Amino acid sequence: MIEVKATIKNEAGIHCRPTALIIQEAVVCDAVIITVVAPSGSCQLGSALDLMMLGMEHGTEITLQVDGPDEASVAARFKELFETNFGFPDAQVV
Repeated sequence: MIEVKATIKNEAGIHCRPTALIIQEAVVCDAVIITVVAPSGSCQLGSALDLMMLGMEHGTEITLQVDGPDEASVAARFKELFETNFGFPDAQVV
């Protein structure tokens, strides 16, 4: 098992659309167990509701625990997903 840190960069946090994309990607990695550890709790990727219940807002730091084949590449892919803006523009300083 390996662990990687990620920071939520989407201004709206991990809500329905990002959750759906993350879970869709997790289904492809069915031989790998991916656990998200957030300040509010933890869950294995597999349930959209469990993931959204973690309430991960912009700036939340999480740990991804990946166990199974190709751990390093899977961990890198999910770190990238959790740090994506998901089509939202970057916040602009006023």
